[in-house]
Amino acid sequence: MRPTVAIYFLLCLFPGPADYQAAISYFSNVREVRVSSQDQQNYVVVDGDLWKRARPDLADVRLYDGQTQVQYVLKERSGSLASEEQKAKMLNLGRVEGHTEFDLDLEIVPEYDRLRVGTNAQNFVVTAHIEGRNSLNDRHAVRLGSGTLYDFTRENLGSNEVLKIPTSSFRYLHVSLGDGLRPDQVTEVFVSNLREEKAAWTNAGACRVQTQVVQKSTVAECQPDVAAPLDRISFQIAPESVNFRRTVLVFDSTGAEIARGTISRVKMNRNGQAILSENLALDLPGVRSKDLTELKITVENGDNASLPIQSVQLLSIERRIYFDPGRRSALKLYCGDPKLGPAAYDYATFFHEDAASPEAQLGPDAHNPEYAGRPDDRPWSERHTIVLWTAMILAVVTLAAVALRGFRTTYEVD
Repeated sequence: MRPTVAIYFLLCLFPGPADYQAAISYFSNVREVRVSSQDQQNYVVVDGDLWKRARPDLADVRLYDGQTQVQYVLKERSGSLASEEQKAKMLNLGRVEGHTEFDLDLEIVPEYDRLRVGTNAQNFVVTAHIEGRNSLNDRHAVRLGSGTLYDFTRENLGSNEVLKIPTSSFRYLHVSLGDGLRPDQVTEVFVSNLREEKAAWTNAGACRVQTQVVQKSTVAECQPDVAAPLDRISFQIAPESVNFRRTVLVFDSTGAEIARGTISRVKMNRNGQAILSENLALDLPGVRSKDLTELKITVENGDNASLPIQSVQLLSIERRIYFDPGRRSALKLYCGDPKLGPAAYDYATFFHEDAASPEAQLGPDAHNPEYAGRPDDRPWSERHTIVLWTAMILAVVTLAAVALRGFRTTYEVD
């Protein structure tokens, strides 16, 4: 046997990566899908049973009508989506009758509903009044409302630099600030258009808050659901507790820190201006509860009184599977094929979500009666290790014999 033949033989034992195709007999679990409206887009909500049975990325989920796949798209109900901020051209910045005013030229911005005012000041509260104008000297300016800018660095209660207005398309905006900011303290203004859509959440575990404060901290112990993604931790604080800002640390079962952030609530009256702001949630991008058996959540109180935490909740963003039933009244959803990759449908490319889509109902999870499992597609080398080792030894012996014969030939010639 020549060396090249032996090497070729060995390479043939290791085939390339398989391109796995879907088949009903390869899915371990099946659920009935009861369509709500046969002639329009429907969706089903991914629930706990589906998270447990499917791959962590849901790539092995398939919808079938008989033996035919029904195309679908998986979407997250993650909430608001902001357009990219653009820096506004600021004009006529100065002081008018003791307070700061300026204009914004928004020729390059077709539509907007948010202003973010950058400053180099601290410890202030100021009211901003905003008008929309079609020209700089427009006598028919439209009042778009007012908002409050503040910075509570001294109190360690955070800041707000965003002003909300109705969706507008005026060429110019005129902004008038109350006492508290000088013209030289206003550095820049950015505008954006925020398409607001309320996020949808599902429960992703259970938590127990310790009543006893440990080392100036309030601790919650949580058990995430086995498979559902963990996207947010939400805190419920007694409403009478105000004006706080606390650091939150999240640890896994080994004691390793996996996330940190802050929760806060500000409610005060400064110079006749009422301020109310709160953030009682901590987002956890990239955290998957399948990798976690328990969580320890610590709220650091410092030298302050412990917060009256009423509850801590683990949340997962709601995932929906959208599909067109094509006048069918019932379909089947299959999952449980760990080797199957994600589907690639034209439906996903051209998908447009219908806000009026009804929710189809998932039946109970059941074992697929047609399940047979995939054939043993391990490489030939893994299924026949004895033959492989025999072939490798034979190849080594052959190569050694060829080398020895070459050595002898060279020796005899010499």
